[in-house]
Amino acid sequence: MNLDKPLLMLVTSASQMGQGQQTGLWLEEFAVPWQVFKDNNIPVRVASPTGGKIPIDPRSVPDDDQKEAWREAIAELQDTRPLEEVWEDGFVGVFVPGGHGAMFDMPDNPLVAGVLQRTWAQGGVVGAVCHGPAALIGARDEDGVPLVKGRKVACFTNEEEREVGLEEVMPFLLETRLSELGARIENKGKFEAHAVTDGRLVTGQNPPSSKVTAEALVEVLYSE
Repeated sequence: MNLDKPLLMLVTSASQMGQGQQTGLWLEEFAVPWQVFKDNNIPVRVASPTGGKIPIDPRSVPDDDQKEAWREAIAELQDTRPLEEVWEDGFVGVFVPGGHGAMFDMPDNPLVAGVLQRTWAQGGVVGAVCHGPAALIGARDEDGVPLVKGRKVACFTNEEEREVGLEEVMPFLLETRLSELGARIENKGKFEAHAVTDGRLVTGQNPPSSKVTAEALVEVLYSE
């Protein structure tokens, strides 16, 4: 694997859901993987659709211990690069953390699809966790086929969405939409840690899956 190029962590810029409820990035899904990548000497660059400071989902605000443990990762979110400036730079992979914000500014964003398609076409790894796989919706492979078609994918489940009471607020249900694109959904029980690797595509189900998904992505990077 060539680590001359960094791994792009692409995070949501969206601070509101469909009916004005506050949302943003689910902090654990960024901070835990960021630390895993750092511990494995993988250079990371952080970008978002609009750049600048990233909104954190109020329900994922860290406690004091987490704040201390995640201090460096949190600092990375204070001034991110706009995706428009970096999407053509070339990355060893792209990792998309979730938070409900990702459901609003990732699926129909041509630059999000662009950086994923470009990275994939260059042999890079694509990873996402929880609602992060919403970024995969617009991505196509070299043949113009949905990137997820025929591939194993884990994501936040319809059941989990109902459990958190946001089924009606979402623009669509992620598990359903990915299935419609031809993904082979492989999820576990509600809020169980679970990651799936299918070649260079690595996805995780929910916030507790943050660490195992990042570790699975590292494994793929080092085996390339």
